[in-house]
Amino acid sequence: MPSGGAKGRRRRRLGLALAGGGPEGAVYEIGALRALDETLEGLDLTAMDVYVGVSAGAFVSAALANGLTPSQLARAMVKQEPGEHPFVPQTFFTPAYREWARRSMLLPRLVGEAILAVTRRPGDLRLAESLTRVGRALPVGVFDNEPIRRFLKRMFSIKGRTDDFRELASKLVVVATDLDAGQAVRFGDPGYDDVPISRAVQASTAFPGLYPPVEINGRRCVDGVLLKTLHASVALEHGAKLVLCVNPLVPADTETGVQRGELPPNVIAHGGLPLVMSQAFRTMVHSRLKVGMAAYETRFPGADVVLFEPEPDEYDMFFTNIFSFSSRRAVAELAYQATRRQLRAQRDVLEPMLAEHGIRIRDDVLDDHTRDLWSGVGADGDGGAPERFARAVEGLTRAAGRRG
Repeated sequence: MPSGGAKGRRRRRLGLALAGGGPEGAVYEIGALRALDETLEGLDLTAMDVYVGVSAGAFVSAALANGLTPSQLARAMVKQEPGEHPFVPQTFFTPAYREWARRSMLLPRLVGEAILAVTRRPGDLRLAESLTRVGRALPVGVFDNEPIRRFLKRMFSIKGRTDDFRELASKLVVVATDLDAGQAVRFGDPGYDDVPISRAVQASTAFPGLYPPVEINGRRCVDGVLLKTLHASVALEHGAKLVLCVNPLVPADTETGVQRGELPPNVIAHGGLPLVMSQAFRTMVHSRLKVGMAAYETRFPGADVVLFEPEPDEYDMFFTNIFSFSSRRAVAELAYQATRRQLRAQRDVLEPMLAEHGIRIRDDVLDDHTRDLWSGVGADGDGGAPERFARAVEGLTRAAGRRG
């Protein structure tokens, strides 16, 4: 089949698949995409033929499909542009007060029922077994994901954008999981393209335990990463011949950091339950991703899939406070530089492959070691009063930590 992009030839279909990873995953993807955007000539990340997003990747994919460039998304992380809505992680972490209140109202009755069951059948039930019913009083989500939907709805209401899958110029698929059936729900495909994009992203980011399920057309939907990390196969099924993938979910190799003196021993275990759960989840989904990537060559002959992800010793990616401006800037810059390093390391393989799809690597850009993310997107200066205030608070916090 003739490749496209080059003169006199039709461009082949291009796809973009973005994985999950929470707010820090979205920040990483934006930094990586900016590196691809400026380095690959013939690639327009706002005009791909098909986008597939899962969880945080759904958030970024929907923005790109609506015409927001990686540069705009990067600037939105650190400064507010006129008429735009800034990307702030607090949007993802609004406590689910209503859910807590509703569940807490069940607690007295459930405790009473548990105690009554033990007293009536002391030989049949142990107290611990009976109290398991009290678990129904626990909230199904710690955080409220309605602010995520409202944020996206506002962002997609700006002129020239849309909250309707059917009005997009490109194909967008947002993948979630049907909690009751354990099956993928592909919003944007026929039968699910009438669901607002903002609602679909809300469902795809609803990681169990963190957010409550999102009910859509009678189905309770949660994070699509429960089934697959990336869902690049969806783009291939839609006819993409080249799929660029970004996956921030890589387990940390802390042993290397300990040997180099960068990390203390047992840093994950000492970090408590959140770090242990994060490392376990990353390890599980990454092993599943490798199996899936290996199968694409057989399932989709003639198609090319290129994966970009952080190295296991990129510790700023794993141990970061995404609420701070400086941490967001650091993670995005890390992603930008890591992607550039990967392009340089694999240039001999990627150059002829990308050329088949009408894409050329800009050696002058890739080999310019003075480049950084922020000066390239026009955000190398001060981010304004909010950023100055945040930096001041961070400085005071670090000082207090040193004194402690």
